[in-house]
Amino acid sequence: MEREVAKQKIEELREELNQHNHKYYVENNPEITDQEFDRKMRELMDLEKEFPEFKDPDSPSMRVGSDLNKEFEQVNHRYPMLSLGNTYSEEELQDFHNRVVKQVGSDFQYTCELKYDGTAIGLTYQNGKLVRAITRGDGTRGDDVTQNVRTIRSIPLKLKGDFPDEFEIRGEIFLPLKGFEWLNAEKEKAGEMPFANPRNAAAGSLKLQNSSLVARRPLDAYLYYMLSENLPAMSHYENLMKARSWGLKISPHTKVCRSIDEVFDFIKHWDSARHDLPFEIDGAVIKVDDIKLQQQLGFTAKSPRWAIAYKFKAEEAQTRLLSVDYQVGRTGAVTPVANLEPVQLAGTTVKRASLHNADIISGLGLHINDLVRVEKGGEIIPKITGVVFEERPVESTPVEFIKSCPECEAPLMRVEGESAHYCPNSASCPPQIKGKLEHFISRRAMNIDGLGAETVNLLYTRGLVSTLPDLYRLKASQLITLDRFGDKSARNIITGIRKSIEVPWPRVLYALGIRFVGETVAKKLAKEFTSIDQLANASEEDLIAVDEIGKRIAGSILAFFKSEANQKMIEELKTFALQLEANEENNNHQQASNVLEGKSIVISGKFTKYSRDQLKEMIEAHGGKNTASVTGSTDYLVAGENMGPSKLEKAEKQGVTIISENQFLELIGEE
Repeated sequence: MEREVAKQKIEELREELNQHNHKYYVENNPEITDQEFDRKMRELMDLEKEFPEFKDPDSPSMRVGSDLNKEFEQVNHRYPMLSLGNTYSEEELQDFHNRVVKQVGSDFQYTCELKYDGTAIGLTYQNGKLVRAITRGDGTRGDDVTQNVRTIRSIPLKLKGDFPDEFEIRGEIFLPLKGFEWLNAEKEKAGEMPFANPRNAAAGSLKLQNSSLVARRPLDAYLYYMLSENLPAMSHYENLMKARSWGLKISPHTKVCRSIDEVFDFIKHWDSARHDLPFEIDGAVIKVDDIKLQQQLGFTAKSPRWAIAYKFKAEEAQTRLLSVDYQVGRTGAVTPVANLEPVQLAGTTVKRASLHNADIISGLGLHINDLVRVEKGGEIIPKITGVVFEERPVESTPVEFIKSCPECEAPLMRVEGESAHYCPNSASCPPQIKGKLEHFISRRAMNIDGLGAETVNLLYTRGLVSTLPDLYRLKASQLITLDRFGDKSARNIITGIRKSIEVPWPRVLYALGIRFVGETVAKKLAKEFTSIDQLANASEEDLIAVDEIGKRIAGSILAFFKSEANQKMIEELKTFALQLEANEENNNHQQASNVLEGKSIVISGKFTKYSRDQLKEMIEAHGGKNTASVTGSTDYLVAGENMGPSKLEKAEKQGVTIISENQFLELIGEE
């Protein structure tokens, strides 16, 4: 075939296959058989192979994905990806409606949508081409999963029509129920653990490092929110309809509701009709349709004020309690899990349910062989919500919480005021040791390439690693002797371990696995205490003075550093040159001024110009210190609407200067 003829044929096949993809995956209205589609695809792939100069990353043949493994890059969202506030009753939804009416009047309409049970995604199109797909992440940054998303047939790589030069459209990637059943059947055939639910399967699929594997999974997507400097309309619904005309998949169930009563009708209909859908939903989303009104209503720090999610009541089933297992986590917390007679619930077979703690067991009054009510309310593991006492067997025995650790047999302890039982043997209890190692090497902590849960388990069982410093003593020669390890993989792990000493102080603090010290708390502590030694020597009063640190977290930190084993571990980690103190240059690069230097400031109430988190960032940027509670050493209380009366009373009693949001902005020169 001549080159020009081949080029024309390739373009024709691409156009035709894109149209058939859209008909099949978006409109659910195929025009040709699967066999005919496959024949055309093979013809295209053969031509592209013969004429590689016409290769195009947007070709439908590229939907098969790549075999290359690649860590996901974290990317900042251009627009924050906030979550929605939830409501569970008509009364709460009516309250939401009343708040909207109070702010903008009654002349508006809602757009109502289904709430898909999948994983959120943001798609960016430039000049009609898909250029980036980012997960929600923490709302500010997400994982770039573009290569994986390009394999999803219902997401167009190229658009048609009068689209803006650049825009983002957000939606939900999910796994249809038939696809979920097929995928779990395949996993069980391979002897692998099946997914707990379609949501987990979708999220797990999207995070696979091998996009060719993603391409084999029947993921789907609906899109529901457009963002751009150049929106086609000032109506949310009209924007979605416009997006549909460009080839994007918008749910046919999206509806404009002109009153709150119509919204209630929409919810009631889908609470019943959801069981007929080929995918899972867990509620409805209600949005003010007018974009100008959305802008007027604005946002809280976490969610828009112009939208809310109505969650359907969780589905329930009845089954028998067969036995109770006890699992030990990395912090030593012992969690009871019920083993159940298998029962169908919300489209999946349920065999286990969380019991959480001894108080839950006691409150339910559980006996072995009880007929129990099981609820699946969006949790990975369903929970037992009640007992059918009239069905209790005569000779049943009550469930009694264990007294000793199921792994190391150490007597369990329970801290006053807490619900969980703990194994105190953190130095010798196997699941605690392995859990701490897995947490330490995890991506958001030390991010050590090549190490995972299986490898940690192998290193532990072979006696090579039992403490965090042991990781830094490992040698490639030790790893090569283990099963499945070659010279290259061994060297990669050692390189990853050595590279981890570059991880900054806040993440090292998080990696240590101090109970109740998550990422956010670790960042706050690392900013206030610029070295491990400063933190280790802090008093309870010093710790509580840090914003959002209460007595529970402070007590956990004090107990951690009081432990001789932890003291020894930290001294050993110092010898391996980990970043156990802050880098001053990085610590101060965002300092705007020193106008608040040495000042302790409490933020309380709701504000009109900035969110509380934004105001706290301003305090830090100008040298001030955020504190959670009012004390005699507090310099300013920045008071917003609906602030707690106890804080106001305490501030007045202590003689603390009380200022408004505007006065605070004047103080830092941010009018």
